Amino acid sequence: MIPAGFEYHRPRDLEGVLALLDEHGDDARVMAGGHSLIPMMKLRMADVPHLIDLQAVDGLAGIEIGADEIRLGAMVTQTEIIGHAGLAEAAPILREAALQIADPQVRNMGTVGGNIANGDPGNDMPGLMQCLDARFTLVGSGGVREVAAREFYEAAYMTAREDEEVLTAVTIPRPAGGHAYEKQKRKIGDYATAAAAVQIAKEGRACASAAIAMTNLSDTPVFSEGAGAALVGTAVDAAALAAASEAMLGDIDPTEDNRGPVAFKRHVAGVILRRAIERAWSRA
Repeated sequence: MIPAGFEYHRPRDLEGVLALLDEHGDDARVMAGGHSLIPMMKLRMADVPHLIDLQAVDGLAGIEIGADEIRLGAMVTQTEIIGHAGLAEAAPILREAALQIADPQVRNMGTVGGNIANGDPGNDMPGLMQCLDARFTLVGSGGVREVAAREFYEAAYMTAREDEEVLTAVTIPRPAGGHAYEKQKRKIGDYATAAAAVQIAKEGRACASAAIAMTNLSDTPVFSEGAGAALVGTAVDAAALAAASEAMLGDIDPTEDNRGPVAFKRHVAGVILRRAIERAWSRA
């Protein structure tokens, strides 16, 4: 389909973006890579009288790896994540997840910020960022603020970002231990039926800490605190895996759609989570 008519804006700096948002209010939307917003406009699911393209805005790109934290500019693409050697060493789960997003054409344009800020429960980065305890930098006419990934998502396509704010960067504590991103989908390019991000730290033969988040199993990404807690202090044996799976199943709320009925999705979620935990533990 063809989208409804709109006015296209391509500002050169963030001040220009914020001025347009203040001027047009609810009639304006910002666009990063466009892979989420443009299809919604074509399907007439989104009416955007003023489209603000961020591609020419300075200061929204770049990957910075510090001793304790990693900073990703909002306009960093999935392809840049995959190809960055330093990032692959510092936080390999980011590359592992990015490789499972859609296809190379989408990854060449799809950005971290767009994947995060849209609030789509099927996107891969929101759950991953919750697992990694990331913080999102939001800039608006009222100033700059940070919101934790675990507090950012409120409902499907609804987030803590105000209409006049722009997500400019993501900050991630450098992860330690083993990692895994497991995803089951019907075909290349599809959303996940279920996906799991797991980061595990080990002390001796026991799990010292574990962070677990699931994707596309509720109207928001699900950070399952109970699933991670079920692993801590254990040798991640069969009993611990069962307890983590049970905790996670209590946190998710899948709905029936063309990816399957609720019972199937819950089964897939359990299988995917077990695989992710076992792989992360083997790398810890």
